[in-house]
Amino acid sequence: MPTTEPHEAQVRIARRWNSPAWIGPGSWALYALGLSPGIWTFYLGLNDQLGADPLKVLERTLGLWALRFLVIGLAVTPLRKLGGPNLIRYRRTFGLLAFFYALFHVIVYVVLDQGLDVGAIVADIVKRPYITIGMVAFLTLVPLAVTSNATMIRRLGGKAWQRLHRWVYLAAAAGALHFIMLLKTVTFEAAFYAGMVAALLAFRLWDRSHKKR
Repeated sequence: MPTTEPHEAQVRIARRWNSPAWIGPGSWALYALGLSPGIWTFYLGLNDQLGADPLKVLERTLGLWALRFLVIGLAVTPLRKLGGPNLIRYRRTFGLLAFFYALFHVIVYVVLDQGLDVGAIVADIVKRPYITIGMVAFLTLVPLAVTSNATMIRRLGGKAWQRLHRWVYLAAAAGALHFIMLLKTVTFEAAFYAGMVAALLAFRLWDRSHKKR
């Protein structure tokens, strides 16, 4: 006689990973939670609690969170395939959070650091390789963020959309390199993020080659 226990077990597992409706994928609460470190850093800056060079701390914090969310977003698929939780429905949110942090990072640089001096900004981008690489990372994220919706998926077509969004690996690699070049040394933290990006890219390439066999 068949039993319903396996089905009930699957339902319990599915419910375990389901988030409450108010913090579901794309909800304002989830974005607020993701942006809270940046908001808190802005608050500390306004209250003069970021040390001797608050602008540098603010810029680096925003850029670092952009890199973190890029790595988290890239880790979603490998995590699922390796038996971890299925967070696919949150991947778009992670990607947009990475873009928002990168956007705020650039705004702080352009407005607060350079005072909207176009000449100085262009000269900085040309003369400082780490800023050049950082701009490459940001500009790569722009079309990915713009097309992160169902309407653009339909317009581009599934395959074209997937090809475009593979550029996220370039953005992540450029972001990690930008971080290392900014520090002018390879710290444990910088090496960790660079290693994560390299490992996730290697997993992606291995998975694609495995599927072709």
